[in-house]
Amino acid sequence: MANPRNYAKELDRLIGGLEESAERGKKVLLHSCCAPCSSYVMEYLREYFNLTVFYYNPNITETEEYRKRVQEQKRLIAEYNRQVEKGDFAGMHSSQCARRIHILEGEYEPERFHGLAKGLEACPEGGERCFLCYRLRLEKTAETAAELNFDYFTTTLTISPLKNAQKLNEIGEELARKYAVAFLPSDFKKKDGYKRSVELSGQFGLYRQNYCGCVYSKSDNRSVSRP
Repeated sequence: MANPRNYAKELDRLIGGLEESAERGKKVLLHSCCAPCSSYVMEYLREYFNLTVFYYNPNITETEEYRKRVQEQKRLIAEYNRQVEKGDFAGMHSSQCARRIHILEGEYEPERFHGLAKGLEACPEGGERCFLCYRLRLEKTAETAAELNFDYFTTTLTISPLKNAQKLNEIGEELARKYAVAFLPSDFKKKDGYKRSVELSGQFGLYRQNYCGCVYSKSDNRSVSRP
């Protein structure tokens, strides 16, 4: 049996090979599921890339919850950008190379999630319904990245211990071929990434939801440990 791929090391090798003059600072469209999960990912990637966060999460099936989460995302980005303006990175991992982060909010269209979940309502968390949800969000990200001429796209979803990083990377690479835009491999929970996201959530007082977003994850007993 072949050894499983180490997506975290693949990303490190890619970043390590960036040339300051030509490659560093390329544009990445980063799909974000929420502010807590994005906290470490943005901190890490903004030193090497020009980041635009793409907030597209039709799986959040309650409008009030969606609005709460997207506002937290915008608040965190504003805080990070203030650090750049002040050159204040005390307690942060990033250096003076960190760049301002932009945000692009996708349409809130929960009917798309409900459509793909039809017939899979009883599917356990982490199963086929979740894989279709990964694809829904990543495909919109890839499509948008191609339309807006980004160099790469990727997602914060791999920071969660409850998300299938291998499946996310497989979907991302498939969509990269379909839309002709490169996918950044990742397993952001590695190298204490998840731990760092918890620290940053406390530092910025972020709202940390206890379920992924859909009504099915909300009712699943395992959702209480979600980031």
